Amino acid sequence: MAHRITASCPAALLALGAGTFTLPAGAQTGSAQGESSGTPSIVVTATRSERSSFDLPVSIDRIDADAIREGKPMINLSESLSRVPGVVVQNRQNYSQDLQISSRGFGSRAQFGVRGVRLYADGIPATSPDGQGQTSNFDLGSAERIEVMRGPFSTLYGNASGGVIQVFTENGPPEPTLTQSGAAGRYGTSRSALKFGGQSGAHNYVGGASHFETTGYRDHSAAEKNLGNAKLNLALSDDTRLAFILNAVRQPAQDPAGLTRAQVEQNPRQVVPAVLTFNARKDVVQNQLGTTVEHRLSASDSLRFAAYGGSRQVEQFLAFNGGGPLASGGVVNLDRFSYGLDLRWSRATQLAGEPLAFTAGSDYDNQKERRRGYLNNNGTAGGLQRDEDDTVRSAALYAEAEWKFAPRWSLLAGLRHTEVSFYSSDYYIVGANPDDSGQIRFKNTSPVAGLVYSISPALNLYGNVGRGFETPTFAELAYRSGGATGLNFALQPSTSVNTELGAKAFLPGGQRLTFAVFHIDTKEEIVVDTAQNGRTTFKNASRTTRNGAEVSWSARTLETLDLLAALAYVDARYRDDFSSGSAGNTLPGVPRRTFYGEARWAPLNHRFSTALELRYGDRIYTTDANAESAPPYSVVNWRIVLEQRTSDWRVSEFLRIENLFDKSYIGSVIVGDTNQRFYEPAPRRNAIVGINAVSKF
Repeated sequence: MAHRITASCPAALLALGAGTFTLPAGAQTGSAQGESSGTPSIVVTATRSERSSFDLPVSIDRIDADAIREGKPMINLSESLSRVPGVVVQNRQNYSQDLQISSRGFGSRAQFGVRGVRLYADGIPATSPDGQGQTSNFDLGSAERIEVMRGPFSTLYGNASGGVIQVFTENGPPEPTLTQSGAAGRYGTSRSALKFGGQSGAHNYVGGASHFETTGYRDHSAAEKNLGNAKLNLALSDDTRLAFILNAVRQPAQDPAGLTRAQVEQNPRQVVPAVLTFNARKDVVQNQLGTTVEHRLSASDSLRFAAYGGSRQVEQFLAFNGGGPLASGGVVNLDRFSYGLDLRWSRATQLAGEPLAFTAGSDYDNQKERRRGYLNNNGTAGGLQRDEDDTVRSAALYAEAEWKFAPRWSLLAGLRHTEVSFYSSDYYIVGANPDDSGQIRFKNTSPVAGLVYSISPALNLYGNVGRGFETPTFAELAYRSGGATGLNFALQPSTSVNTELGAKAFLPGGQRLTFAVFHIDTKEEIVVDTAQNGRTTFKNASRTTRNGAEVSWSARTLETLDLLAALAYVDARYRDDFSSGSAGNTLPGVPRRTFYGEARWAPLNHRFSTALELRYGDRIYTTDANAESAPPYSVVNWRIVLEQRTSDWRVSEFLRIENLFDKSYIGSVIVGDTNQRFYEPAPRRNAIVGINAVSKF
């Protein structure tokens, strides 16, 4: 049985800036005004050049190294991203399934990995061309900053509707420097790391390795992770720079799966018997190498070329046998190779006598994967049940321009045209199992535009509008409902129209305030159909809508007290009754309200600090019918950090207590689980201690 389906949908981009080169002074299109009223935040994700986030018509936040590392074990992004309004990170405490990250409700359906949000590390994609991303290769111990962008401008990066998260590795320090760090806590959790960096002539380098292990809060949730990350910068001339980025990770992890409500109430640390019978687990090995070349052609023109390649091997044992004439097996074996290219030209000039910065480029990504399925004979791989080659390719043209066309006005606009093609060649044609080979192609052109109006040097108003585009991933195409064989080629991409209005202000006393309201209409939203024993099928909903607001406020008072608050409201609903009684219901997996607050006190010239963190998550529905939900929760964390230093070394120690008041709550949900095992409980009170030592040579 062969399939050939062609569908038409849109994507094409406008991307500003000259790589990481700074534009000539006369061509800077944004104003630095107001930055003396508060702390400027320089970002590159929105325009692909260094710009103050205050001057952009975009919701974008920057999390710096101190916020990533101070008093934290640096295990994963859930420790830091709660600071960003509109972004929800649910730590499953299940390292076989990765974090569940959503932005404005996009990505909440992901059963594993990251969906609906594009991920990058130093400009190299951590998201495959079909839209499936992984955070396992992010090294927080060497991260200089994390940038998080929400809203329609994320479509300029391609196949995602919710946002872009980009981690930037720090450069090596001027002197050779060795950093040693370690942390240990309850549930057999520990992390140790080494990092070395420096500068030698025109060569700047930094590299590190870390080891993480845990026995897990729940039964059968042990995990281990070995991660290496390195960056080398070479200044070939005054006009040309070359960079290499290398990372490698191996992560074996047991899979505790979810629990029903009754099982959570009985014992939140237990697992269902099938998890143990079939020894559910996953082993991941991933390697990636990327390189970028930036060359200044003239005072106004530059080129940037990036290339990357990598491999990923996965072996996953699901909690069932997977036998039967048309079954695909209970063991998933993936062997993947991917590569990509990106070339762009940037120019700084003038239009009608006013500054204009313009970028145009093209990118190409290719992923080839051999997928096999085997019987799960009580934790060992048995006979072959599935065998196919899956290929996905993405090709795009993009452009972006920023024009300050009047003293108080500036325009940022972009366009991206994308084609994403899926090909599957089926080699398992046995008995009643037919030939399920097929192919499908999606096309999309996505425009986006935003305006900024400067009321004063300390207050900007902005608005933007754009179209989003999101294809199914191969993981979402992998299975059909009802036990049918082959890929689910009936699944279509979702498209959306995003509008946003906002304000950014520097207030007296070192305060900073951002505010945004948004409305998103989506057609053919990809939602969970069934989820059972680790295998998930998907379908399209007809129409959904999202209305929301985000507020972020920060301040420094009394010269020693730092305050931060991030509040988000998202009302995400089905507009049509695509399944029984779903019209008007809330999208599962999306909390309506979230809040993060932090108060940090740092007297004594920063040799001592202590902080309280408050995190609130609203009710999360588990199905389209909204029949069950994980209740709201509030969690308080506390940390204390001590530091000693001389001219050549610096040592800091920390104590962190998570879930200070020992609350019982659900940390994550599995949307649409057919067995009603929706819930993944979070740990109770636990303490973590750590040390960090830095030595210069």
